[in-house]
Amino acid sequence: MDIHEYQAKQILSSQFGLPVPRGGLAYSPEQASYRALEIGGDCWVVKAQIHSGARGRAGGVRICRSETEVWDAAAELFGKRLVTHQTGPAGKVVYRVYVEEAVPIERELYLGLVLDRQSERVMLVASAAGGMEIEEISDAEPDSLIRCSADPAVGLQGFQAREIAFGLGLDTGQIGQMNEILLGCYRAFRDLDANMVELNPLVITDRGRLLVLDAKMSFDDNALFRHPAISELRDKSQEDKRETYAADRGLAYVGLDGEIGCIVNGAGLAMATLDMIKLAGGDAANFLDIGGGAAPDRVVKAFKCVLTDPKVKVVLVNIFAGINRCDWVAEGVVKAVRELKLDLPIVVRLAGTHVAEGQKILQESGLPLGVATTLADAAALSVAAWRDTIRLSA
Repeated sequence: MDIHEYQAKQILSSQFGLPVPRGGLAYSPEQASYRALEIGGDCWVVKAQIHSGARGRAGGVRICRSETEVWDAAAELFGKRLVTHQTGPAGKVVYRVYVEEAVPIERELYLGLVLDRQSERVMLVASAAGGMEIEEISDAEPDSLIRCSADPAVGLQGFQAREIAFGLGLDTGQIGQMNEILLGCYRAFRDLDANMVELNPLVITDRGRLLVLDAKMSFDDNALFRHPAISELRDKSQEDKRETYAADRGLAYVGLDGEIGCIVNGAGLAMATLDMIKLAGGDAANFLDIGGGAAPDRVVKAFKCVLTDPKVKVVLVNIFAGINRCDWVAEGVVKAVRELKLDLPIVVRLAGTHVAEGQKILQESGLPLGVATTLADAAALSVAAWRDTIRLSA
């Protein structure tokens, strides 16, 4: 789960002591202008709050030198669809802005913490080339990257933080500040079950003070039950509607761009299913893992989730039952077709626990279902059915 910049800053500053500029959230141009008056000064930055980087390049960050300019900038941003390389061509709509005091900048730094699954440790990445996306930094200035991993048994140590600060070429008076920022970021990552904490840019002002000018955080969805306060920060307006629908029903779903909807149990089998569809000449519309113990009602929910995508022309159900039972899944398929009055092609491949009972349920249903015994056959049948729908519509 991702959160907005202002939410990340509030967490990092209030709970972990990171220094951030003064700012305030606004839901209207009038409120944005009032926020500028509250902050004081004669220069402000109005930032669109969407779940994406590169907002400035898309016109989502405006420097304003009067309250009138703040009002105008906010009015232009509200309702605007910002398109960045992270949002894709659909972009994301701006529903809130963050008004922040402008600060004089001497240097921009980059700091990111991510989970390195290979070493099973938290990896810190820092660079003196802040203000750029990490992909750009690694391409343009790979030598500027400083990496450090934290042993989970003892956490990030002070000497590691100081080594990073020295590597960034900070002055003596800034070493202690960077030490506190690094340790605070690590505690936030650890204590809140984060997947990523990124400060970009982390700036040095003209007075030698370090400030977090932009912050991003994302969290492990599977650990959100431990952090109800974090769960409440979820902004569904920034999510794929298909994925939101699935998440609210306990399904693991990722929307793709194809026409063959997939209902599968197990992430590995789901990935293999996507590959086999591609090998057969088609494209999957989604990744959907219904998980273990899928009762008939859960299968119906999975069908409803897949069909929220209007591009879906064929549904492929691929189940290898271990914890699951093929007869439950078969009952769910029959129930979904009848309740939802489905008229699009449906291909079902069942294997594993109670497979004979499941196949019997499908056969006795009298429904026009495509039944396959192997994954390769299921993928081929699905692609053939998709091509038939194209021919019929042409």
